[in-house]
Amino acid sequence: MKGLVIKNTGSWYTVLTDDGQLIDCKVKGNFRLKGIRSTNPVAVGDRVTLSSSQPGHSPQDHLSPLTPHPSPLTPHPSPLFITDIEDRRNYIIRKSINLSKQSHIIAANVDQAFLVVTVNYPQTSTTFIDRFLASAEAYRVPVVLIFNKSDLLSPDELHYQEMMIRLYETIGYTCQAISAATGEGIDLLRPMLEGKITLLSGNSGVGKSTLINRLVPGVNLRTAEISDAHNTGQHTTTFSEMIPLNASQSLSQPEGWLIDTPGIKGFGTFDMEPEELTSYFREIFHFSKDCRFSNCTHTHEPGCAVLKALEDHYIAESRYQSYLSMLEDKDDSKYRAAY
Repeated sequence: MKGLVIKNTGSWYTVLTDDGQLIDCKVKGNFRLKGIRSTNPVAVGDRVTLSSSQPGHSPQDHLSPLTPHPSPLTPHPSPLFITDIEDRRNYIIRKSINLSKQSHIIAANVDQAFLVVTVNYPQTSTTFIDRFLASAEAYRVPVVLIFNKSDLLSPDELHYQEMMIRLYETIGYTCQAISAATGEGIDLLRPMLEGKITLLSGNSGVGKSTLINRLVPGVNLRTAEISDAHNTGQHTTTFSEMIPLNASQSLSQPEGWLIDTPGIKGFGTFDMEPEELTSYFREIFHFSKDCRFSNCTHTHEPGCAVLKALEDHYIAESRYQSYLSMLEDKDDSKYRAAY
């Protein structure tokens, strides 16, 4: 039996099978021994194969609460295990804070990612944005930058947001300023979601749950206030889940999917070689073709076209600093800090 992983609680996986059943599964015991060095060898968005339970397991051992939104589908009574994953066409991955593993796959097989960022309440750093964008470039995932909480910004903050939008649009990324709280700009997002699997990601507190509640009426995800003391977000989403855009209707014929994920503080890049990194910064790659040396690191070499472009303000200082910080990621302890 085959299906789509639509929920991952850390120990249980909910799979929507090709014949329209919702089945709560676990990963077969030896599955983690197949060279998959990850905190989650199976990710939301994976296409998987299910097989029967091992002897001695009760069906009740494999039942867990299903998705909170209504669905006419009935959970399958038999306990099943995930035994195989189909080849992924792409994924978003980051370093895990668990040193014994190596990586954490945020989601697989997505059509695009919406990175929700905020200029304030809380502030999203440009380093975080650039690390996410570089990882998405590496794994061929298109990204749209969603600047949320525009209604809360002062005139100076709005000006800064406009400058950020101008920067990323010049590089080639689609940007949209919205307010999930008031509904401003939400209608501009809906056509971008139709018929697609869209990952929603960002720091805790940037308003992902509020945005999903706007985009999917009736889903009613829990939200939380920002900490006044530290201007940081609180985790309200504790697991990854695929939510159909038409949540009140059948899961078997969705108009599109939103993947809701827990907020993340830092984005340590994974499995990137220094010589490849230039390719994941579009504007740096553009100028690097004119460097004197083909193996130029764009840090000190004579005849470096990237350094010249930086000096002439064709490359933003913030982007270049993000590039340098990722060059330093071979220090395995560095990603443990919040970026």
